[in-house]
Amino acid sequence: MTELTQVAGLSTEQLPNIERHLDRCYLQPGKLPGALTLVARRGEIAYVKAQGLMDVERNKPVRRDTVFRIYSMTKPITSIAMMQLYEQGRFLLDDPVHKYIPAWRHQRIYKSGVYPNFLTTPASSTMTIRDLFTHMSGLTYGFMQRTNVDAAYRELKLDGSRSMSLEALVDHLAELPLEFSPGTAWNYSVSTDVLGYLVQLLSGKPFDEYLREHIFEPLDMTDTGFHVRDDQLDRFAACYQYQAGDQFTLQDDPETSPFRRKPQFMSGGGGLVSTIDDYFHFAQALCQGGEFRGRRIIGRKTLEFMCRNHLPNNQDLPGLSVGAFSETPFAGTGFGLGFSVKTDVAKSQTNGSVGEYGWGGLASTNFFVDPVEELVMIFMTQLIPSSTYPIRQELRAIVNGALL
Repeated sequence: MTELTQVAGLSTEQLPNIERHLDRCYLQPGKLPGALTLVARRGEIAYVKAQGLMDVERNKPVRRDTVFRIYSMTKPITSIAMMQLYEQGRFLLDDPVHKYIPAWRHQRIYKSGVYPNFLTTPASSTMTIRDLFTHMSGLTYGFMQRTNVDAAYRELKLDGSRSMSLEALVDHLAELPLEFSPGTAWNYSVSTDVLGYLVQLLSGKPFDEYLREHIFEPLDMTDTGFHVRDDQLDRFAACYQYQAGDQFTLQDDPETSPFRRKPQFMSGGGGLVSTIDDYFHFAQALCQGGEFRGRRIIGRKTLEFMCRNHLPNNQDLPGLSVGAFSETPFAGTGFGLGFSVKTDVAKSQTNGSVGEYGWGGLASTNFFVDPVEELVMIFMTQLIPSSTYPIRQELRAIVNGALL
């Protein structure tokens, strides 16, 4: 009988199934260019593996220090930044947003018409700061391609044109109707970009400077920012777009990428690049109640509050969502202040724990934290869109299966 081997309470026989699965199902068939996976438990990295290519055209392999576009994995960072200001008494969650953005006082709801000739009706509720955290604000994203309102977002390039500013974003949004009255439904949106604007407004510092001083420097996240520095270029991955037939084509060449230039628009919803070790420092701080290597970025009780399901009547996302979205398997999953939160393990049809939280990004990156098991998983690749393959659920099954 062979002796069971483990690291931090994770089976060293089960963890390599991550590598085998990704190789067999995604890398060898040419569905993904490359991947980088990290698993940690009780603060100890138990597994990290680079596979495939970070740049197919230049035949460059994925490295542990590869720089990735993390897109919406920016959102939890922005949410923590905003809640740092909450801990300083700068705002309350039930504050109306128009207290800080006066032009948003008289918000209206879309009824009919196309931009710029909308027919609208007055909102039946007032948008609060919490509505921005939970994506119940009535705002949307242009890429949803579902309504005439999101068509206006596309026309005005409100999804994150790097030449826009945060100030211009909130000005444009003031002129557009909401999809629904705030607090009545869930819709993935530019809400977290608005939180980035509020971090800047309330702190009196440019958003990128605030993140650097209060999150990146304390957590030693030296490779995380809104653009790729010259010294990072050799490590910067290419990004790919899914094509029919389980193939992909180049979407963003690292040499000519817009991420090579510092943007005017610091997108709190999707603007950051990072490495797997940088993001591990952030995720591990969350797993440890807000502290990493003696540096605290958020209070323990504040983080516990953020990771509760803040949807009305403890509903899950299918009960409130007005538009399909793929960043998380929705069933059995609620939403907190910046993260998805697992509320029902059986209903989610994925093994794990109640209270597990995390999020993903447009290019199929993903992370989750399980406070019950003191478990962190981070997956990095660069394939748009994130809905292409069920990798996130598959990796959860494998990782949770390694717990002893």
